[in-house]
Amino acid sequence: MSLLGPADLLAPAAARHDAAPRRVVLRARDVSVTYQTKRGAVTALEHLDLAIGAGEFVSIVGPSGCGKSTFLKLTAGLLAATSGRVELDGAPITGPSRAIGVVFQKPNLLPWKTVMGNAVINARVLRMDRAASTARARELLRSVGLADFERNYPWELSGGMQQRVGIVRGLVHDPSLMLMDEPFAALDAMTREQMTLELQRLWRTTGKTVLFITHAIPEAVFLSDRVLVMSPRPGRIIEEVAVPFSRPRGLETMATAEFGALCNRLRRLFTSVLGLD
Repeated sequence: MSLLGPADLLAPAAARHDAAPRRVVLRARDVSVTYQTKRGAVTALEHLDLAIGAGEFVSIVGPSGCGKSTFLKLTAGLLAATSGRVELDGAPITGPSRAIGVVFQKPNLLPWKTVMGNAVINARVLRMDRAASTARARELLRSVGLADFERNYPWELSGGMQQRVGIVRGLVHDPSLMLMDEPFAALDAMTREQMTLELQRLWRTTGKTVLFITHAIPEAVFLSDRVLVMSPRPGRIIEEVAVPFSRPRGLETMATAEFGALCNRLRRLFTSVLGLD
């Protein structure tokens, strides 16, 4: 088992031996979260430690209910840790931050607003310059293939197109860290595949640091520099798996024996932690 923390783990997985360590953007230090319920205390996370470097794409996978989304809420500043702390660029996260963008499982677009109106919501809340934020939203919409749809309403878009608007909304204020909580889970298989390729391209273009939550092992392997595996509740990081494939990755990557072997390794980890082996 290899736990995270040392800075030498933060070079890209495919070039860790010949690249300088990355600056740590996100760090969790001995984080625990306990909820008080009518039936007593429930510990969602326990002694969780991790570190993510600038520009890395890191996925977290784990059993349902293991605390993946709880950790994402901590990182987004929407929830406080019971003990330990989560840091962004060395400073504790104590609430929502302009430096953090969030993309949820459902885009939750406002039906009375146009695509452009939804895309700039975060910029308006943050009171960013209207002309500059509109220009940035327009550029991002063009980059995800929605240049001709900025005056359309959500109900006129497909599920994949709506999720693209959600991604643009998360990027429009130019955060340094993107949090993505199963953003493609509700999409059909073909659209999900297309969106995975689109996200890889967008990540390579923007250079953002990404923390990606998913239940889909192939999706995690395809997108990530590293995949972190969480234990059943109370969740903690029990394994780190480096992804060695060069980028950009295409659909043919998924058809290779090496890709299948890495996915199978992660599946075996799951059966082991769930006691199914």
